[in-house]
Amino acid sequence: MPTAPVLTERVTATPEAIALLDRLAAKHGPLMLHLSGGCCDGSAPLCLPKGEFRLGGRDICIGKIGDTPFCMSDDTFQWWRNTQVILDVIQARGGGFSIEAPDGVRFTARARLFTDEELAGLPDPQPAESI
Repeated sequence: MPTAPVLTERVTATPEAIALLDRLAAKHGPLMLHLSGGCCDGSAPLCLPKGEFRLGGRDICIGKIGDTPFCMSDDTFQWWRNTQVILDVIQARGGGFSIEAPDGVRFTARARLFTDEELAGLPDPQPAESI
């Protein structure tokens, strides 16, 4: 009898990242995360109040952390498609517009490779416009 595929999330978060998202959402309302594919900030997701970042037609949502969607462009996804994104927090002075920056911390995206079993059970990303 065949076994059911292992269901794994494409994106998850550390307890510290979840606590920071909760604190930021209490202050700013619903949030969204967007991971750019840029060379300089490719592992530092941008966190903004939902609706304050204009998503493009090629952006996708790979999952949610609580109620917070995690998005990236379809090009960036090609680099991350075989890995689980793990949202974490580090002590750092990040530049840019991410709303956690004034707290002296920065979200960061870590990764781990999916197993073959996990890959077989992964849901497809959704168009970001559906979030």
